[in-house]
Amino acid sequence: MGYCIIIPAYNAARTLPAVVREVLGLGMPCLVVDDGSTDGTSATVEGLGVHLLRHDGNRGKGAALRTGFEWALAHGYSGVVTLDADGQHDPTAIPLLAATARERNVDILIASRDTQFREMAGLRSVWNRFGVWCMRKRTGFTITDSQSGFRWYSARLLKGVSLEASGYHLEMEILMKAWRGGFAIDSLPVAARVADGRATSHFRPVRDTWNICMTFLRHM
Repeated sequence: MGYCIIIPAYNAARTLPAVVREVLGLGMPCLVVDDGSTDGTSATVEGLGVHLLRHDGNRGKGAALRTGFEWALAHGYSGVVTLDADGQHDPTAIPLLAATARERNVDILIASRDTQFREMAGLRSVWNRFGVWCMRKRTGFTITDSQSGFRWYSARLLKGVSLEASGYHLEMEILMKAWRGGFAIDSLPVAARVADGRATSHFRPVRDTWNICMTFLRHM
């Protein structure tokens, strides 16, 4: 089969419907994983033609992604594109991301916001730059944005790595395990509508940055 779109969402009732409508307007299957929202997030997309899974409580972005990955593999998709629910990413870039990943035969392709780091909130920008530098030095991959949630993942990769993280650090965990497993990783510059979605983000700058950093060091 082709690929599907996975959107992890937590208390995103204000932004999610517009994102979903744009994705569905491209004619692509879309799965929303509602990670225990308390603001009626799921209700805002019911009836739109989206697949919907719900967690009973808030488990974290990583847990929502793992739920989505399991669903995609169970339904036979050859790859997935992950997209944040806060509206920071441009869904019209999805076909380009998927086509480029297949053309380059890579297992992870990150839609990089590297030209917009200066607009990101302070600590996130500092860690993103530092994380990119560390990954280049350690792995040799030309990654320019280590935290972007707009990514292509191949089914081959998702079947080949065992993921454990439940928070934002899952996206670093999968990068490091892909590198150690010999999978191909690359990035593609894609303009973001908002540099880091900070107006609606649930990212905790100190705690989540620490977890990302420790995940990198643990797998290095």
